[in-house]
Amino acid sequence: MIRTRRGLVAASVTLAGLTLAGVMFFAGRQPSAQLNEELAAQVTMILERASTGEHHAHGHNFESDVVCAVEPFGTEPAGASSLVEVKWVYARHLCAITGESSEWPVSVRASGPIAVRLGIPPLVKVPEAGAGYPERVRRLIPPRYHEEAFADFSDDSAIEAAKQRFAQATTAR
Repeated sequence: MIRTRRGLVAASVTLAGLTLAGVMFFAGRQPSAQLNEELAAQVTMILERASTGEHHAHGHNFESDVVCAVEPFGTEPAGASSLVEVKWVYARHLCAITGESSEWPVSVRASGPIAVRLGIPPLVKVPEAGAGYPERVRRLIPPRYHEEAFADFSDDSAIEAAKQRFAQATTAR
């Protein structure tokens, strides 16, 4: 009976250790929540402060302000743990143009995956819409992030914050 208990305890300890190691490995490979917040704020600022000419270069033709929601899903290098280490951010974005409509549900919007090089000046790469779009996304985003590139926002808080900023921007006009 003692052997059975020892074996059961040993197996339980081993299983617990393996579970903890797996959780730590997975957590170590995921960007921290704080880093994701910093990256989202940085990319949002880059998109919202872009000049009309920069937006035109991405195929977006408008003369109004832009309000964006951003949700990062990857970085280059992949193991970056701080903002200063990040060279590229891969993110979902949803931007609304304030000049076309004063209401979010009927505003002109652009959305999808983007790649943003952080630096001076930053560089935003947006896959061109139309036939062949999925393949252009796959060329822009590293393979390890392809599934995330085609996913929806996982948290609506960024979109809700953008909706509030959109309402403030349209009432301030």
